Amino acid sequence: MSDDLKHECGVALLRLRGPAARYGQEHGTRAYGFRKAALMLEKQHNRGQDGAGLACLHLHPGQGRPCYDLEKSVAPLPLADLLARCGRRLTEDPEAFRGELFLGHLRYATFGRHDLGACHPFVRDSAFLDRLLLFAGNFNLTDTRELADWLAASGHHLPSLADGAVILQCLTHALEQERTRPGGFRGMAHVLREAASRFDGAFVLCGALGDGTAFALRDAHGIRPAYWYQDDAVVAVASERPAIQAAFDVASEDVRELPPGKAFLIAPDGAVALEDCLDPAPRRACVFERIYFSRANDADIHAERKRLGHALAPQVVRAVGGDLEHLFLSYIPNSAQVCFHGLLETLLGAAATEGRTVRFGQVAVKDAKFRTFIADEEARKDLAMHVYDVTYGLVRPGDTLVVLDDSIVRGTTMRDAILPILDRLGPKEIVVASSAPPILYPDCYGIDMATLDELVAFNALEDVLRATDRLGLLQAAYAEAKRQLDLPAAEQTNVLCTVYAEVSREALIAAIAERLRPAGLRANLRVLFQTVADLRRCCPNHTGDWYFTGDYPTPGGNRVVNRALVNHMEHRHERAY
Repeated sequence: MSDDLKHECGVALLRLRGPAARYGQEHGTRAYGFRKAALMLEKQHNRGQDGAGLACLHLHPGQGRPCYDLEKSVAPLPLADLLARCGRRLTEDPEAFRGELFLGHLRYATFGRHDLGACHPFVRDSAFLDRLLLFAGNFNLTDTRELADWLAASGHHLPSLADGAVILQCLTHALEQERTRPGGFRGMAHVLREAASRFDGAFVLCGALGDGTAFALRDAHGIRPAYWYQDDAVVAVASERPAIQAAFDVASEDVRELPPGKAFLIAPDGAVALEDCLDPAPRRACVFERIYFSRANDADIHAERKRLGHALAPQVVRAVGGDLEHLFLSYIPNSAQVCFHGLLETLLGAAATEGRTVRFGQVAVKDAKFRTFIADEEARKDLAMHVYDVTYGLVRPGDTLVVLDDSIVRGTTMRDAILPILDRLGPKEIVVASSAPPILYPDCYGIDMATLDELVAFNALEDVLRATDRLGLLQAAYAEAKRQLDLPAAEQTNVLCTVYAEVSREALIAAIAERLRPAGLRANLRVLFQTVADLRRCCPNHTGDWYFTGDYPTPGGNRVVNRALVNHMEHRHERAY
């Protein structure tokens, strides 16, 4: 993806099913659990660049010693710093991070603080082990304020209104209620249901009590991903399947998807159970996980991204008028690479039937180490475009250069850095092809797209309405959004959908292309987008496509888009939830 887009966090839960000492005998190190937990985090490092944390729970701690170890980091390379910190603890203390249960987290701070207090795992300490709670998750809620009000009315004081702090308080409240109920404790599934049934949003919650009870819970729509694995020695949960595969050298079919709405429970003795927890809801797993967020070394994601490339091929052929001789095909590194392979395979196959070929190569090369600290804005902008290098000598004069990106969100990097430097290669035309449809609506379930101002498609919508003297449509939608914001979330509708419906896809895409065109671009510029219908055919099990369609899976989504529209019209640059 060309734009810098922060997104979902990553979690890793590991339970050794025997005493830690046993693994020292079998594997030659009592740090076996730590090494496997660290590997699961490392294989998900793409999911967190702002913070990292790891907790280790000792199931039979001696008196006078804490029952858990905890390290966190918000260093510039947080995971590397975290593992170094843990490594020092391992060296200095013969018991540190050598317990039976590990809970790790990688944080992408879509909003909020960037300090250690915002890093997971969170801890609710207690001298009673069955009330001590370690908690980490991948979540974004739309109803944090309502939850905070409910907790306050119940007598709680909240030192923070961040959704992680609120969720922790909801869990501890439910745990206390369940522990003190007259009929006795009924189990963690009841605790999770009491807390999470109030949540509107997307979440994977992982945690453990001090007595060794552990859990994982995925929202009822399955918006955020989670996978689990068990054998005689370990139980593991992670946000991505290949992380578990790499840690334990197992096949894809051995790692199962965590069912939405089910409580995945690990008992103190290591026994595993899946129990009903949340009311069933339509599956709306986030399709952006398949397009961009999750790593493509998952077998299913790899196949889906290739299909996205196949699906784009007819549009690309039409865009170049069937002239494959003057086509040069490339991609924006690096997450679009697998989709590029699918597109290339299709075009090569079509060309071979006619005795022709397709020229291709990597013309855009991202300089990952490029940094500039120049204060002068113009000088900094001039240098910033060189975050990308280009490969000279591949594109010929008169060529149409087709570059594939996985999605276009803000479009600023494409306009300010990528297109100007590609233009130096001298193509007659540049065609930017997106493997995703246009992103029309804000997201509130984990991606930092919470305002309309940052979406190039919405900016283009305004351009079309302005050019056709129809800005009154937006004013009318604004008035309706203000009216609906006084209603409960469940009674609100996505008002912005009615405005997009008045503009043709062709007009919107043309306006996006104009928004992406940098000043002085010599080549002609066109933009292609995947259709929603093709996206659904390529990723049939992931129908969470609200950012493209406006079809939000929870009531809070409609409230967020209405709030985002009101914020935009009132020139308030603040988050919509």
